Amino acid sequence: KTDLDVRQNITGFEEALKKLPGALIGDNKMCPLTHSFAEEQYVREIFAPKGSLIVTKIHKKSHPVFILTGDCSVLTDEGIKRIKAPCYMITPAGCKRIVYVHENTRWVTVQVTRERDLDKIEEEVIAKTFDDLPNDVIDVEFTEVITNFINEVKTTEESI
Repeated sequence: KTDLDVRQNITGFEEALKKLPGALIGDNKMCPLTHSFAEEQYVREIFAPKGSLIVTKIHKKSHPVFILTGDCSVLTDEGIKRIKAPCYMITPAGCKRIVYVHENTRWVTVQVTRERDLDKIEEEVIAKTFDDLPNDVIDVEFTEVITNFINEVKTTEESI
């Protein structure tokens, strides 16, 4: 079952973050996106500079993620993970992450789709809210709260 309080905390955190002066949303000069296509695949790369705090979108489908360069802390369904390049993982359907970037990071996702239109791809693979997820997506509970994530990141940064 899904922990609605955690979901509300994540989306509430994202809404508060959007209101901060200088907050950037989506494709922007600070965190540019690169889009590539292969047969029935969409490849999306984001560059995230050191010090960035990013809230990801809600994914309708599971897909691979490749961290090509960098170092970041990620709040996941399994708690806080420190991820250092090079590595890969699978994003489960229903996942929404909070990412703090310790070092400049290049993060690549690969989605299965026949689409080439970015707006249509977004509609196909991203849910606007958790309520928009397909019924067969089973989301697991987060085991850490957002405040613990932020505190751990701060502690890690202070000790470096």
